[in-house]
Amino acid sequence: MSASAHRLALGRAVRVVSSLTLVSRIAGLVRDLVSVRIFSDGVVGSAFAAAFAIPNMFRRLFGEGALSAAFIPEYARLSKDDPEVADAFGSLTIALVALVTLGITAAIEVALAIVLATAPTNPDRTYSLALTMFLLPYAPLVCVAAMLAGMLQVHGRFAPGAAMPIILNFCIIAVAAPFFFIEGVSARQWAWFIGASVLVSGVLQIVWSLTALGGLVRWKRGVSAAAAPARRMLLRLGPVLLGLGTLQVNALIDTLIAMWPNWVGPTIFGRPYPLDAASNGILFFTQRLYQFPLGVFGIAVATAIFPSLSRVADDRDSFVDLLRHGVRLSLFIALPASVGLALVGRDVVTVLYSGPGGGFSDEGVLRGSAVLVAYSVGIWAYSLNQLWTRAFYARGDTRTPMNVAVLMVLLNLTLNVALVFLTPLREAALAWATAIAAIVQCLILPGLLSRMIDAGLLDGVTLAGLRHTFLLTLIMVGVVLVLQWLLPAPESWRSWAFHLLATAGSGGVVYLALARLLRIDELSWLLQRSAH
Repeated sequence: MSASAHRLALGRAVRVVSSLTLVSRIAGLVRDLVSVRIFSDGVVGSAFAAAFAIPNMFRRLFGEGALSAAFIPEYARLSKDDPEVADAFGSLTIALVALVTLGITAAIEVALAIVLATAPTNPDRTYSLALTMFLLPYAPLVCVAAMLAGMLQVHGRFAPGAAMPIILNFCIIAVAAPFFFIEGVSARQWAWFIGASVLVSGVLQIVWSLTALGGLVRWKRGVSAAAAPARRMLLRLGPVLLGLGTLQVNALIDTLIAMWPNWVGPTIFGRPYPLDAASNGILFFTQRLYQFPLGVFGIAVATAIFPSLSRVADDRDSFVDLLRHGVRLSLFIALPASVGLALVGRDVVTVLYSGPGGGFSDEGVLRGSAVLVAYSVGIWAYSLNQLWTRAFYARGDTRTPMNVAVLMVLLNLTLNVALVFLTPLREAALAWATAIAAIVQCLILPGLLSRMIDAGLLDGVTLAGLRHTFLLTLIMVGVVLVLQWLLPAPESWRSWAFHLLATAGSGGVVYLALARLLRIDELSWLLQRSAH
């Protein structure tokens, strides 16, 4: 396949993944709007956020993250060279994922049961841990579904996997909505029904994926032919778990620190703890806002490019050309999203998480806005890190990203402790630590990657493209700042909504209009549907 054909295929795949992810994220946003008005920013919101975060970490590490990154290059090679062995390898991997995640889930369930049986009585802690135990079975379900989606990607079918989160979001919305029409029910009670809808969605995602794979894969019981590729995949897995899972591990650390007041108490070493019972809920719901552009565009580029990078890994020129293409696409989307969301963070949190129907308190809005600004600063880095790590994995190098990732986890933990306990930033300190660690990682990885492939990643054409992106972003920033200065300060929810629509809408329109007017390559790549 020629370089132009690879670029065309990447643009098409990014459109498919981004479009369906956009639908999913909109449904997820509706889900969050409903959920935050049920849970608010208090104890129940923090408890549900923690219970939902743990199986989600499984999904990101073992499903669509690390295991998928170790599996896809091997499966892509076998699908091209030996489809029979590829079918056996896919069958064996799905069975291993199911068995291992079930085992880990069972072990965590037992550990939490022991904690509940032996720890001093604390109603909030008991509720939170019991809800976590209830939601844990979602982990093996969603991991299997995510691995099936990885198989579909290798076969060029990105749509079914990108659509799977829509199933989750609609299941939650369908169960959450009746809360507002039933008198006398409490958020504590309704959280169990919402948790049950999450479990049902896991089963539906597996059924959906298996249906989509019909005719593409022949499932096998005899898998001895897959022993060698399975060993190669497992040898890669350990390093990949750390290399690609840095953001997820950091997010889990944030959850554990934020949940201290709920699970342990309001003090630490006899001194008041700097966070409170609402911190994890504020952190969780605000994370969802910066993950919107990251998931729709940033991760979409990395997801779409990974199979192609794996196929051309032995052709250095094609590999570098495709990687440069991915860098330009990622920054074209992620840089304005990063800067723009930071500029309108207060507007976004106010409009989406407060106002009609309840939601965050006034204090919660201010705290959530501070968290969103911190996370937003690193969106461009989160996006590029997904690309850099997948480039290493496509070339068969899992150790370099692992070594960098270990350092970043340590850096994040150090910053967490320092900023939480030595500054008045509260839960925003956790967001700043995550963003800073991601930016440092993003500055280290490309240098190491360039040295590994013995080629510069930023040639003259790429640098020219990046300069255009920076210039357009600066113009967008100027438009937003001028409008924020000219418009009157918002005083009601309606005025906040108008303020957000005017500033964010104008900034986005100006950015895209100028890109179209100036015929920026990145926009044409995303829109192009056929080779010329």
